[in-house]
Amino acid sequence: MKGNELMLSYKNSTKVIKDSQTVTAILSVGATEQFGPYLPMHLDTLIAEHQVTVFGERLNAYVLPTLPFNTSEEHANQIGTVTVSPAVISMMLEEIIVNLHRQGFTQFILCNGHGGAYWESAFVKQINFKYPEIVIITTHRYRAFEEALHAAGLDGLNERHGGLLSVATAMWLCPELVDLQPMGGDVPLSHYPVADYVFWDQLTTDGCWGSFEPGVYSPDELATIGETFWTTFTEKRAEHLKETLTTAVRLRNLPGRNED
Repeated sequence: MKGNELMLSYKNSTKVIKDSQTVTAILSVGATEQFGPYLPMHLDTLIAEHQVTVFGERLNAYVLPTLPFNTSEEHANQIGTVTVSPAVISMMLEEIIVNLHRQGFTQFILCNGHGGAYWESAFVKQINFKYPEIVIITTHRYRAFEEALHAAGLDGLNERHGGLLSVATAMWLCPELVDLQPMGGDVPLSHYPVADYVFWDQLTTDGCWGSFEPGVYSPDELATIGETFWTTFTEKRAEHLKETLTTAVRLRNLPGRNED
C-alpha cells in the first residue's frame, strides 16, 4: 500500500469497517466459463479479484467478495460453464447495493473481470437514475487494453479469449492449474460479426479465440507477461477512478467521506 491507503473487505470485522467511516463499496463480478481445454474456468474471477484489491486501496473502500458468475452465453454449451441472465445478475447487485445503502454506504464502484458483460453500462445508468441518493460508477470506461499490450510486449495481438494472453494471465495468477499444451488457432475475420449470435465452439477449434504454442516463452516469461499486462491495465483504470467518483458525488450533491 502507498501512504495511508487502506482497503477494507469482508475479511474485516464490522467494528473495523464502521471505525473506518468509509462510505464507498466496491462490487465485482468474475465468471465461470471455459478457457479452452487447458486453462481453469475461474480466470475472469481471479482477474476481477486482482483489480478490486488495487481499486480498494486507492479509494479506501470496502471490497465485497467477487461474484463468480456472469453472462457467458457464448460459452454455455461447453461443460462446466455457468451463465446467468442480465436480469438475474442485475437484481442481485441491486439487492446488495440497497442493503449496503441502508447501512450508510452512498458511493459504489462496479468492476467486471469478464469482457462479455454487455449489461454493465445499462445497469449502472439505471441504478443512478433509480436511486438519486447514491452514486455508482464503472471501471470499464477507461480504455487501457492497447497500452497494457504494449507494456507486455504483445502489440498487435489478435486474441479475444483463451490464447497467449490468457495463458500468461493464468501462469501469473494460478500457475499450478495450467497445462502448457497447444491450444486455439486463427479465427477468420468473417466470424467477428456473428460472435454474439452463436456458441464460440462453432467459430473456433476448441473455444479459444486466439492461440498458444508452448516453447516460445518459458513459464517464468509467461508469468511476467501476465503480471505486466494486468498491472498496467489495472493501474491505468485506477488513475481516474477517484477523480470520476469525486466529481459524480459533487454533481449529485451527495455527502461523503472520501478524503485521503
